[in-house]
Amino acid sequence: MRPSYVMFADGFEEIEALTVVDVLRRAGMPVVTMSIYDAPEAIGAHGVTVVADESFDPEMLEDAEWVVCPGGMPGASNLAENETLCEILKERNDNDEYIAAICASPSVIFGPLGLLDGRNATCYPGMEDGMEGASVVNDHVVVDGNIVTGMGPASAARFALTIAAMTMGEEVANDVAAGMLLK
Repeated sequence: MRPSYVMFADGFEEIEALTVVDVLRRAGMPVVTMSIYDAPEAIGAHGVTVVADESFDPEMLEDAEWVVCPGGMPGASNLAENETLCEILKERNDNDEYIAAICASPSVIFGPLGLLDGRNATCYPGMEDGMEGASVVNDHVVVDGNIVTGMGPASAARFALTIAAMTMGEEVANDVAAGMLLK
């Protein structure tokens, strides 16, 4: 199985990023945390410093199962400013490959890139203006084709379990949820 990448930029929402990493690893998925910087460190929106597995390496993302963009501000804006990452997200979408965004990232990254045109999607309440071309759905997690979007911190586990179910199957995702006392 190909690795999935969770992208880290200064200002990322800790619970969204780390929950995705934790849940996907529990599901048996290879997950790589990747800073968008030349160094692996990124500082979360609430002051938690994380040392990612890798510094930014676009070539590694070419073979990704998933590329996941956590939310948080200014984390989502910092991800959106990385032109190479944005090009990779557009190319993945054009090739119907998996991408996911939660909280501010659907509005700050995916919407402005045109990735949500004609799609159902969700985002952090109050950020709907950036959801260009999307039909905004008021739900914790929305799947439309190759794209998964999540609403915010309270949605992090559901968001991650949805990604796990799409990759590993419902039974694996249900087992992970049960082990985490979510079911």
